[in-house]
Amino acid sequence: MTAAPVPSSEIDPVLDLRGVGLLVDGRLILDGIDWTVRPAERWAVLGPNGSGKTTLLRLASLWLHPSRGTLDVLGERLGRCDVRTLRARIGVASQAFADLLRPDVAGMDAVVSAKHGALETWWHTYEAADVARGQRVLDAMGVAHLAERRFGTLSSGERQRVQLARTLFAEPALLLLDEPAAGLDLGSREDLLQRLGRLADDPATPPTVLVTHHVEEIPPGFTHVLLLRDGAVAAAGPIATTLTEANLSACFGLPLRLVREDGRWRAWAAR
Repeated sequence: MTAAPVPSSEIDPVLDLRGVGLLVDGRLILDGIDWTVRPAERWAVLGPNGSGKTTLLRLASLWLHPSRGTLDVLGERLGRCDVRTLRARIGVASQAFADLLRPDVAGMDAVVSAKHGALETWWHTYEAADVARGQRVLDAMGVAHLAERRFGTLSSGERQRVQLARTLFAEPALLLLDEPAAGLDLGSREDLLQRLGRLADDPATPPTVLVTHHVEEIPPGFTHVLLLRDGAVAAAGPIATTLTEANLSACFGLPLRLVREDGRWRAWAAR
């Protein structure tokens, strides 16, 4: 007899925020955030500028501590764990991190240095197997030909894909993507979103959180959505029932039309 599947609500979460708030210089950036991410889920986080999306991701990646509430990541509670060890299990791709990479570093070095959480390969030893794996993840992102190119010579889209390859190289238990399609032209954006969609469909891909400003940048295969407005949760849940015209309009503060076609979303102001 085949065992019945375990209900999602009974699976231990990889990310669990309860009553989380963040106060910075007397200003409440996040307030009362309740949010749970479970294995196999792919979350898109949407909201206007200043709604707290990137701040939420910095909390999830353990680079910020909440002013109130509890934050559990990969079964460990912030404040009761060694964040240095835990951070090594979280893959983060963001423009802020890309800015830390030296312009002269080769694409392959930018990827394989993730093995030790480093930005350079100078201080560690790497084996042929590491280079082979680096080539595989670069190929998965469609940039295997950039292995020897200097990072500083790459286009925005190429940098994004090399950085994503680096993130995947480390085999994280949680994947956090901060606006991976920002600043890309149409072709580069669509290529990246197709690759992210294939990752979303792959059971081997860790639970994923992607921050974006635009519904058009939600890759196919994403399962859930979190809408933020003024530092608070406006709506959260399965994307098919939560990403609605009413919820999106309330989140962005104006009437919006919303359609879904071929697994992709599109929104525009209602006339």
